[in-house]
Formats: sequence, C-alpha cells, structure tokens
Amino acid sequence: MKLALVTAGTRRIGATIAARLASEGWALALHSRKASEPAAELAAVLTHQKASWHNFVADFGDESAVMRLLPAIAAHFGTMPDLIVNNASMFEWDNQESVTPHALAAHHAVNVSAPVLLATSLAANLPATGRAVVINVLDQRIRNPGGDQLSYTLSKQALGVATETLARALAPKVRVNAVAPGLTLPTDEYRPAQMVRLAQMMPLERLPDADEIADAVLWLALAESVTGQTIFVDGGAALKQFDRDFLFLGGDG
Repeated sequence: MKLALVTAGTRRIGATIAARLASEGWALALHSRKASEPAAELAAVLTHQKASWHNFVADFGDESAVMRLLPAIAAHFGTMPDLIVNNASMFEWDNQESVTPHALAAHHAVNVSAPVLLATSLAANLPATGRAVVINVLDQRIRNPGGDQLSYTLSKQALGVATETLARALAPKVRVNAVAPGLTLPTDEYRPAQMVRLAQMMPLERLPDADEIADAVLWLALAESVTGQTIFVDGGAALKQFDRDFLFLGGDG
C-alpha cells in the first residue's frame, strides 16, 4: 500500500491532488483544519477506486496538533506516509503598511513551520531502509514578488528555501521537492472577463488548471532521482514581474 498525506486535501487544489493520487492507487490521509467531507469530485473518485482513506483534523496554528498528526496517521493505517503533500496554506491580505507581528507569525506557523515539522518528523520515524517523498506547494510569486499579501509571500519564500535545505538535510531517506502554481482556482472576487485578461498577460497566454498541478505532484512523487527542485506550473507567470496581486490586475480599466 502506498500512503499519501495531503494537507488541506478535501477541497480545491488539495482535493484535485488527492483524486489524482487515488486514481493511481494511493491510500489517502486527508488533512483538514476542521472536520470536512471530501469535495464531490474527490468523493466520486474515492468511491470509484474503492480507495482507503481517512480524514484527520489538525489546526496547523497549534504546534502540538502538527506533532500529533503523523502518529495519528500511523496508528490508523499501520504505517507512516510514503508521501506528504504540504498543500495547506494560510492566505490573508496585508502589505508593508498593514503587516503585524501576529500576521507574520501566524503565516509562518502554518506555511513554514508545519511543513518543516512534518517533513523532519517523517524522516525521523522511517525505518533504516525506508524512503519517502515530501512535496511542498508554493506560489509562483516567490520568484518575482510584489508588495501584496506580504506575510503570505514571505512565508512561501521561506518554504521555497526550506525545500532545498531539507532536500540536503534529509537525503537519502526523504526526497523533498516543490510545485509552485500560478492563479488556478479563482475566488468569487474574480470576474470571468478578468480571468480572460489575466490569462492573456501570461507568457503562455493561459492559466494553469488544478489537474496540471496534480500531474506535477504525481511526477515528483515518482521521480526517484529528483530532489531539491521546484516546478512552476503557472503559464509562465514567474518569468514576469507583476507589481500587484492578480486580484488587482486585469480589471475593466
């Protein structure tokens, strides 16, 4: 049995990643901050595949909850995960004028500390010959950041650096890689015409979809000679400089 932990794995991109893994025969530990049923499309895949899965609840703002997660998974499935997809993320708006110590610390706890603690705990609890994979979900903005979502951006940049650092520290037992998506699943704040204009701003004149991100995760999970790498799945967005968050771009003028 191949077992994957997907944090924030019941909704949105996490659910698409989980569905892709289930389709390839993985058992799933689906994490959520609060008790949550899988999204409809994921639930359909789980049923069709007769996948072994369980939902685990942990608030990543609570360090003790983070440290209890892997033991709870091992107790339920009888084994540690072969793969951790660190998809859970805190995303709240601030900038250089509104940033606070609390916002910086809260984003760091969820977006950096939790993924690092899960990765290092996994490595520490593998058998001597055990091997595993960690894949961190980043954000294309880490390459050419603007000023919006300052706490979020800084935390994702830190996780990007941690990806390479952990790849060195945890080798050869654990491979550590990352996927950096661009704008993929818009919130209700985005208008359809705005999404069209935003796609036209990308070097590839398109935005990624969640299935492409899931494909990248699966490839990294299986690429046994790859570690310390980040794949940008973003329509080329990381190649350009955007001064504002996408929410403020592509409007009616």
